[in-house]
Amino acid sequence: MLVKRMAYVGRFAPSPTGPLHAGSLVAALASWLDARAHGGRWLVRIEDVDRPRTLPGADRTMLRQLEAFGLVPDEPPVWQSARDAHYVEALQRLNASGWAYACGCTRRDLELAAARRGITPQRHEELVYPGTCRRGLRGKPARAARLLTAASLDRPEQPLVVDWNDRRLGAQRQDVSRSVGDFVLRRADGWWAYQLAVVVDDGLQQVSHVVRGEDLADNTARQIHLQRLLGLPQPAYLHVPLVLGADGEKLSKQNGAVALDADRPLEALRAAGARLGIHQEAQDVDAWLAGAIAFWRTRWVDRPPDASNPVAAPVSRPLASSGTTPASTT
Repeated sequence: MLVKRMAYVGRFAPSPTGPLHAGSLVAALASWLDARAHGGRWLVRIEDVDRPRTLPGADRTMLRQLEAFGLVPDEPPVWQSARDAHYVEALQRLNASGWAYACGCTRRDLELAAARRGITPQRHEELVYPGTCRRGLRGKPARAARLLTAASLDRPEQPLVVDWNDRRLGAQRQDVSRSVGDFVLRRADGWWAYQLAVVVDDGLQQVSHVVRGEDLADNTARQIHLQRLLGLPQPAYLHVPLVLGADGEKLSKQNGAVALDADRPLEALRAAGARLGIHQEAQDVDAWLAGAIAFWRTRWVDRPPDASNPVAAPVSRPLASSGTTPASTT
């Protein structure tokens, strides 16, 4: 999987679990503005790899919504459901190199293992995988494929610690071995895991910059680990503020998110822009977007972010420290 680094390429990669809402628009707008401010290309990828959660027709609805808001990709969208062969190839390479292995653990197995160690999982957190099947299945049938999180194959017991820099959040560090453990590449139900699919697609689509919600920052270290193992370039990352629901959680259809009104695009763009520190008036969508690009170029391209940058403010809530799996926009 040889991929050559190209010029700026950004992307918006929603999961078709429903129409876009206010939180989705913030992520889409931020990634679009970053691409336009850099003079780059902007892609849309429909991440329908989690088939059980996919809502029929939601993909087309989202594309129509984006068009209504003036956010049109520079190439035809792609669907992950049509890219299975790429994920198979990547997993085969990881298996052949010794980094991936078969796992026979059930959810109940993981809960019992955690209980024996006195660990009670918190809300929105996954159980840290204890490495049960690292040395073989021991008679259990294979269910999933996992990736070894270690400093090297020669030192599998040494934790994997990944350092990276976020354009807004600054220097980041995660001990992936202790906070996540060996994570899933292919699920027990046969569907591909988000982490593998997003890394393979970003690499093949030559994505140079990833702009997404700050709830996904916790996934970055795992993705960097995979990028290194697959020989893929590491994109630049920018994680933007979230839109929260009335319950203080990330806005979603579970806590009251409503579909964007495509008949009132300017109003929705103004609200999304305000979350990104953009406060301006305009008579139509094209004029508003032009002004927003100029703002973004000044804040994020012509000079680095600093304390005066409204989007570079502290995160709205602490990042999760364990394996959070994204539910929508990546």
